[in-house]
Amino acid sequence: MNSIQKPLHLTAALISLLFIISFWLSSVIAELFLSHNAIAMVKHTIVWSLVIFIPAIAITGGTGLAMAKENHHHLLIAKRQRMPLIAMTGVLLLIPAALFLNAKAQVNQFDLIFYSVQAIELLAGASNLLLISMNIRDGLSITRLDKAA
Repeated sequence: MNSIQKPLHLTAALISLLFIISFWLSSVIAELFLSHNAIAMVKHTIVWSLVIFIPAIAITGGTGLAMAKENHHHLLIAKRQRMPLIAMTGVLLLIPAALFLNAKAQVNQFDLIFYSVQAIELLAGASNLLLISMNIRDGLSITRLDKAA
């Protein structure tokens, strides 16, 4: 294993997790307690944050795959099985939803379509957050097992 892979993976995973949590919480807080202008600002900030988030999540996945290689440990298999769902949800649903919601918010179109997409985005984001948290849990377990061996 390359000596830089593990700290890079850990750092990118932490950055990715913090972004996902902040995207989700800022959206919920803005929707529940703030003005339409604040919601528009949150949506705009989320879209611009993708410039950092997308490479971070890609680095997390790439370094994870490189470190795992052909290891058949049941925790790594579980992580590998979750990753396509996480990636597909992000690429096919969450990123397009973020772009769509930002576009609608910037022209002050807070209508049924906006809130429907927002609800789907929040559910998908919560799902990805759960799956990523499970991957982190399993990764930490693997690290503990490696140290014990």
